[in-house]
Amino acid sequence: MDKLRLKFSKTGRAAYISHLDLIRTMQRVFSRAGVPLKYSEGFNPHAKISIILPLPVGTESQCEYMDFSLTEERALETLPDCLNPYMPEGLRAIEAYQAPRKGSELRWLRYEGVMRHGRDGAHYNEFFAQPELWVTRRGKKGERRDNIALGIGRAVFTDTPEGVSAELLLHALEPTVTPELLMAALGEAGPGYYAFTRKEAFLEDMTPFR
Repeated sequence: MDKLRLKFSKTGRAAYISHLDLIRTMQRVFSRAGVPLKYSEGFNPHAKISIILPLPVGTESQCEYMDFSLTEERALETLPDCLNPYMPEGLRAIEAYQAPRKGSELRWLRYEGVMRHGRDGAHYNEFFAQPELWVTRRGKKGERRDNIALGIGRAVFTDTPEGVSAELLLHALEPTVTPELLMAALGEAGPGYYAFTRKEAFLEDMTPFR
């Protein structure tokens, strides 16, 4: 069975599992559940699994996606129930299905978060309404300056008794924008504490991603 996709959540302590450790964890989960992953051929075979848009360590998500292949036919609707007893705390399989499109078609991510020990919501709303928000990124080819305002579809901040709540709609792929980049753009005006959770994923036309 090829071109399969698992939607899962990654919350709590699991948010601190790195990308490579998550790959290893998923391989162990499938093995212990008796669900045979397909492996590549050659001298150094590896499981045919990949995580779409890996999370920064410490960020929670309710909409993570993993593409994988199996060596035998399985009832995909029951696969989450097979895997979840072997998942570590904070990881939970939500659904498994035949992937209808490529992972590279994912374009937008909706986040919810809270910010404390900083400015009020009005300040953040005004700041992120600017047409230019320049930040420095570090990549394989060195540093570059990007205008992340081009990748912000929505940024709404509201004062609450618990702090400033945030709802963000950010571009996922080129230009890639994350909540961490938004906090970096704030500089010294940024909050002393913030936490964000990925809530939903969308295609370019805002159709839910699957």
